[in-house]
Amino acid sequence: MFLRIDGRLSYGSLKYEGSGTKDSIPDWILETRTVGGMDFFPGTKVSLSPYLGLGYRYLYNDLRGYSSSGAAGYRRYSNYIYAPVGLTMRIGLDNRWVLAPNAEADIFIVGKQKTQLSDTNIGFSDVTNTQKHGYGYRASFMVEKDHFAFGPWIHYWHISDSDVQPIGLGATGQEPENWTREFGVEVRYRF
Repeated sequence: MFLRIDGRLSYGSLKYEGSGTKDSIPDWILETRTVGGMDFFPGTKVSLSPYLGLGYRYLYNDLRGYSSSGAAGYRRYSNYIYAPVGLTMRIGLDNRWVLAPNAEADIFIVGKQKTQLSDTNIGFSDVTNTQKHGYGYRASFMVEKDHFAFGPWIHYWHISDSDVQPIGLGATGQEPENWTREFGVEVRYRF
């Protein structure tokens, strides 16, 4: 059996497409999660490690400024609670090399979206919307040897429309359906 605590902090820029377009938007992601599982050995050079757990994902986007259509931007804070369910397979090769593909479904539990519409200076108030539907997945294909591991990975999230809340001036606001796709190459050193 195993228990693992993961943490991740990343910074990048994103492209907004909505009321106009805007490039190079600062984007922060903080994620922490705990997963537990068990190793099974169906063959001499193969292990299967299913796991499940609980995760928290925080995103911050700074959309202040103006989009291509002249729409004023604002800051957004996303908070997601989810349950990761996955499987890692390890396949032993010669000279202690190991192939370790991983597939995971991220079951969305709830999300809270805080939008600082007061940044637009047009009379709207800040709003917090609740998101109840969505899903995510992640996959990687790591190559391991001794203490080192490296390989490509992808993370994807698709979150449905939020509830509708008043934002002032007789208007309402909703966090629209959105998706996030991240990919890269990871290098690890295990102690």
